[in-house]
Amino acid sequence: MTLRFFPFLCALVVLIACTHEKAPRYKEYKTQHVIIVAIDGPRYSETWGDPLRMNIPVRDSLSAYGVLLTNFRNLGETWTIPGHTAICTGNYQSIANDGSQIPDYPSIFQEWLKSTNELNTKSCIVGSKDKLRVLSNCLYPDYQDHYRPFFNCGVNGDGTGGYRADSITLGIALQTLSANQPKLMLIAFKDPDYFGHQSDSIGYIHAIQKTDEYIGVIWNYIQNSSNYKDKTTLIVTNDHGRHLDGISGGYTSHGDNCEGCRHIELFALSPDFKRNVQLNTGYDQVDISATIRELLHFPFDTGKGEVMVDLFR
Repeated sequence: MTLRFFPFLCALVVLIACTHEKAPRYKEYKTQHVIIVAIDGPRYSETWGDPLRMNIPVRDSLSAYGVLLTNFRNLGETWTIPGHTAICTGNYQSIANDGSQIPDYPSIFQEWLKSTNELNTKSCIVGSKDKLRVLSNCLYPDYQDHYRPFFNCGVNGDGTGGYRADSITLGIALQTLSANQPKLMLIAFKDPDYFGHQSDSIGYIHAIQKTDEYIGVIWNYIQNSSNYKDKTTLIVTNDHGRHLDGISGGYTSHGDNCEGCRHIELFALSPDFKRNVQLNTGYDQVDISATIRELLHFPFDTGKGEVMVDLFR
């Protein structure tokens, strides 16, 4: 190597080093378990966007111990399956919303199982909508029909039978936490979306309030469990929002690029995250899987997101 290239090489090394410093990679964390709670379809204006937070008193009380991203978004298709796919695979994909198509890329649940060689019961998906079963599989080579997590979705649990009540899903989620003691889990509630589509404004608001109550139940379970207390990151988010008032029926539907559909929640409680903080950093759904990969120390090269470094202490 000639000396004239040496300064360039040094500059390149420094540039690479600085780039890596922007995202922590496999540091030591207290987190040993991650639970994602995905609440289907409330508008941000009915949750954190309400200055009084009337519909989410539990999360409001927990905010002193957690971190809220006030500028978190779905940047893909604002429907149930595409939104959950983005959360779980770290990729925005145009995918059928009726449960007839599995994602192209592996989820964090499959990637984690492959990397750890754990029992599939340690990686769990529990959801009120039967069609969320598709999150347990993918089309990606070497992953299709392999490394599939435990799932219990819909009326029959096996991904058939239609939608079940969120109260039932909560009970099954708690049973799964107790029996399986999963390291990685998704709990997906449907009712805000369901009652919104029914044009039931009272039911819609009540469903937001009930899912807030369920988050409190889950957090209390974590705090009273020697297996989970002080070792668990809880992430609360949405697959999508809903139309703003005056757009395509307002709260009764969703699916476009309006602010109501795109602006969603990211609230997290973690022994490794900041506390009593609100951040306006512009993260989005695919960043959830990258951040979980960082916390649990497993490779996830198919995901397109970035680690949400601002959340960390």
